Amino acid sequence: MRNSLRLTLLPILVVLIAASPPELQQWRGQAARVTITRDDWGIAHVRGKTDADAVFGMIYAQAEDDFPRIEANYLTNLGRTAEAEGEKAIWQDLRARLYVSEPELRANYAASPPWLKRLMDSWAAGLNYYLATHPNVRPRVLTRFEPWMALSFTEGSIGGDIERIDLGELQKFYAGKRTLAASLKDVEPRGSNGIAIAPTITAPGTGSLLLINPHTSFFFRSELQVSSDEGLNAYGASTWGQFFIYQGFNERVGWMHTSSGVDNVDEFAEKVERKGKGFCYRYGKDCRSLVERNVTINYRAPNGKLVQRTFTTWRTHHGPIVREANGRWVSFAMMDKPVAALQQSFLRTKTRDLKDFLKVADLKANSSNNTVFADSKGEIAMLMPQFMPRRDNRFDYSKPVDGSDPATDWGPLHPITELPSTVTPPNGWVQNTNNWPYSAAGPNSPKPKPFPAYMDTFGENPRGIHAVQLLVDSKGWTLDRLQGAAFDNQQPFFVTMVPQLVGAWEALPPRDPLKTRLQNPINAIRSWNGRWSVSSVENTLGNFWGDELWKLVSSPDWDDSGTVYEKVGRTTPRQKLEAFDRAVGRLKRDFGWWQVPWGDVNRFQRISPAIDHPFTDAGPSIPVPFSSARWGSLASFGASQKPGTKRWYGTSGNSFVAVVEFGRRVRARAVTAGGQSGNPASKHFNDQAERYASGNLREVYFYPDQLKGHTERTYRPGD
Repeated sequence: MRNSLRLTLLPILVVLIAASPPELQQWRGQAARVTITRDDWGIAHVRGKTDADAVFGMIYAQAEDDFPRIEANYLTNLGRTAEAEGEKAIWQDLRARLYVSEPELRANYAASPPWLKRLMDSWAAGLNYYLATHPNVRPRVLTRFEPWMALSFTEGSIGGDIERIDLGELQKFYAGKRTLAASLKDVEPRGSNGIAIAPTITAPGTGSLLLINPHTSFFFRSELQVSSDEGLNAYGASTWGQFFIYQGFNERVGWMHTSSGVDNVDEFAEKVERKGKGFCYRYGKDCRSLVERNVTINYRAPNGKLVQRTFTTWRTHHGPIVREANGRWVSFAMMDKPVAALQQSFLRTKTRDLKDFLKVADLKANSSNNTVFADSKGEIAMLMPQFMPRRDNRFDYSKPVDGSDPATDWGPLHPITELPSTVTPPNGWVQNTNNWPYSAAGPNSPKPKPFPAYMDTFGENPRGIHAVQLLVDSKGWTLDRLQGAAFDNQQPFFVTMVPQLVGAWEALPPRDPLKTRLQNPINAIRSWNGRWSVSSVENTLGNFWGDELWKLVSSPDWDDSGTVYEKVGRTTPRQKLEAFDRAVGRLKRDFGWWQVPWGDVNRFQRISPAIDHPFTDAGPSIPVPFSSARWGSLASFGASQKPGTKRWYGTSGNSFVAVVEFGRRVRARAVTAGGQSGNPASKHFNDQAERYASGNLREVYFYPDQLKGHTERTYRPGD
């Protein structure tokens, strides 16, 4: 028995010896000040003596649940994915490295306030202690984390502003081929839903309410609680590898981020000329030298060895050069404030009311997210991104502007008071569904006329219409009712479009082949109320038809003006009918007939821990009643056929759903897609799937007394 124990401990001792004794002593000392309690859903409730101790335990618990996703996020943001995945990832890494480098991140760390340094130090220590105590975990690249690395990933959105740089165009430019690459369009809108309701329209005895409903790729965030003796006590969704709750709540306030339609990223068409051995770009009467920087990307060759490739990159005062168009080099401008962004992301989790939240927001380091807010005082708000450069509204910043004209430059940031936010409106509710801010509070919303065009590029969308329909002139809201609203099964797109389809069919001449061929499917969908359910054949027809319309107006030769909904609205009666005919044909081809219940098509499947999840019709899956956000379903499920499948499998949409009430004590319910753990051997890998599909949210254990009887394990990191 002793020999067996000695053999078991040997690998752990080897790893621990590889770290310096002072480090190990420090890590063990910090771990002793942290407690992790796992509830009966596997969710970690982390408590530390200080905020730094809590961060140590928080990131350790995340690593226990899914270290590969943590590493993947930092490989992406540090520009080191090619070291794991090979040459195919070079351009993704180059894109990241246009903005980040180790010397710059180290300098940013050195310039950070002491309290933030302590958090970053603890973040790195928690990850390194996890690796030291789990020798069976084999990182693909990052065998050691340094505190400055946290500054490469400071804002918890999926993607982020930098992903607006098209990789195909970047490759063509820096590979020396000066032709424009076509962008690939993602058919499923990313975004989220947020609704806040003030006590003026809730039921008697009910406090403020908040819906937290991010729409991201599945398994993108961890659900957990983190608290300390220094006043930190936040619960919600944290993007893997980050040490702050990105969307969530504390005892007094809650915050829900939704992707914004602000124009926060711009391109400048530069007039570039030769200047000696380098280049210069025209700016007014001057020709300024382009800043050159060599970027070396390491990538893994097929034989497993690391190979290097070095690029000479260029930058103007607007930003890095990312492509060429019409004989001009195009520079890319976005927010680049990592220290302020990380401060804002963490500090908002400790705010106590709206005034406190706005004080943190004045750091102006949120560039791409609206925020739906509620607090225990009854205050609600829909806040616009605070990083909003002032621009000359004469120019159309939705396209590259002339970089040689100083008038196109970004000016100073707008004050928060100049943004089209909505704060505690008299109607008692605010909402945002990635739609424009001018319907955030119905008739009490800001009016678009006073605001520059760059403060919104999205316009309205069907989810926004849906949310307003549920909220306008409403009263008597409760936590139950808000949960029901989050899964209301109406789809406004089809309510509007199906009558147009039926009318187009009725107007056909009797001898038109479509008249006979589509008669039965048209009769089936004619009286449909636009609502989804697992048994609905009409919803299957509608989704297949909508998918065909979406593909039609997204084709490269389609008129590109307006939103996708405006483009669909411009389709002719014949185009609507032909798209419906293609949809019916797809159903017959894939399923043998067109009368297919929606639940037979639309499925949730989790059978692998892989980040790029495989799908198979032969594997277990469950039906999901809700559908794509494209059609106005608030509960979003972005599904499509995968290689080798006939069924549609979801990969994005509702990823975390929570409803919160701020009363005498905060009350909340939540559900996470699949489960908390990324380990298929864990019972928490897929234990929330049925609840997820049915909208049956579980109780959140926010207070210690709620954890009684619901605790699986209490331990310290390293136990």
